[in-house]
Amino acid sequence: MPPSMIVGEETEARKNTAIKISLRLFQLSDVDSFMEWAGDDEVTRYCRWDTYTSKDDALNLLKDVIRSHPWYRAVCVDGRPIGSIYVMPGTGKDERRGEIGYAFGVKHWGQGIATMAVKLVMSTVFEEMPYLERVEGLVFAENVASQRVLEKAGFVRDGLLRKYFFVKGKSRDIVVYSVVPGEPSIES
Repeated sequence: MPPSMIVGEETEARKNTAIKISLRLFQLSDVDSFMEWAGDDEVTRYCRWDTYTSKDDALNLLKDVIRSHPWYRAVCVDGRPIGSIYVMPGTGKDERRGEIGYAFGVKHWGQGIATMAVKLVMSTVFEEMPYLERVEGLVFAENVASQRVLEKAGFVRDGLLRKYFFVKGKSRDIVVYSVVPGEPSIES
């Protein structure tokens, strides 16, 4: 049974309502849903990957990369993917460190869904990947909303890495957040 969580709505427009989210493996039939966020420039401006303009390219990504990834999940509302979340384990000397990443369709921003998805992942990831000693989130410095997601999910801000990534034609500053197993902030 896939993990799920009820998200208490914090925005004024939906006060006193709840959204149930669940995580599951991606299916090839999810390509249209995937394109809703992966094909949106407003979403991908905060991602290290480019906007998908071709459904065939997105389908190939789902087939060749996402479905074989050790921990890449669809975030679903009512069984329909509205975003994605992953933990990428490191390799070599970085094998004890994982990186969390996520993307959601714009119409699902500001509803607490991303925070709940991160919390849901963190509630099990150290059990599912017991070799991990740290999970970190690397966020573009200008993406304040994503920084808040990680803070609300119990991540600690480690610092700023200036001009750390060269993405989409420019050097980008990155804010690093992390969490380690056993921290009270992720166990509540």
